[in-house]
Amino acid sequence: MDLLEFEDFPSQTFDKVRYADTDRQGHVNNAVFATFLETGRVQFLYNKDLPVLPEGASFVIAALQMIFRKELHWPGQVDIGSGIIKIGNSSVKLLQQLHQNGQCAAQAETVIVQVDDATGSSTPLTDEAREILRRWLLPNRDK
Repeated sequence: MDLLEFEDFPSQTFDKVRYADTDRQGHVNNAVFATFLETGRVQFLYNKDLPVLPEGASFVIAALQMIFRKELHWPGQVDIGSGIIKIGNSSVKLLQQLHQNGQCAAQAETVIVQVDDATGSSTPLTDEAREILRRWLLPNRDK
């Protein structure tokens, strides 16, 4: 995965590093990185002004690949860049990066699938959802 500049991401947010996020070595525990990625996804996938999900549906993670590049430290903040690589029939592939002090600490590709809450089965994205999701496509990625 090629690194992007933080400014290249169509969705940008941040999270606070908490003391409780650290491990015995004094840096942020690697499991917390996934929580920071979640903060970035939720920022646009569950935006009440631009709803993506129809009633009775939700997103589940089907795959997550993360590359750790640097340690994260407390105290501080983590900047989270998120964008969409591909919009499928019922799935969305995301690219995200975690930055601290201007340096990329981790990069992840995540595939999420829209499922029917009652059955747990995948369900196609609506045309309206596709239109909204296109707002967060990374340049030169998907159509």
